[in-house]
Amino acid sequence: MKAISIKPHWAWLIVNGYKDIENRTWRTKHRGKTLIHASSHKVTKVDYADFVAECKAARIKEYPAIDGFKTSGIIGSVEIADCVEKSRSRWFSGPIGFVLVNAKGVPFRPMKGKLNIWEV
Repeated sequence: MKAISIKPHWAWLIVNGYKDIENRTWRTKHRGKTLIHASSHKVTKVDYADFVAECKAARIKEYPAIDGFKTSGIIGSVEIADCVEKSRSRWFSGPIGFVLVNAKGVPFRPMKGKLNIWEV
């Protein structure tokens, strides 16, 4: 099974079905089911302020407190449907976007992450 590590606050948005694009600087040929790994990155006050602003802009009313994110483990899965250079998604900032569909959370499974798309 393939996985991708994402900062915890953005990973939360993905597995809860809000964020439908993951921005990267590199392309992938990988398509299909992919586990979402919440990285060990500590959510800083600046990260959290950006996260809250994005939630408010997207009209997301309920979200975790700054210390409420799971880290260093698998928290969900998505299907990577495409890899694009343009998108109308509010979440696209480029230069490359992985189009995400069928997001769902799974019970937390602690695990070290890796760079790129990796094999679990």
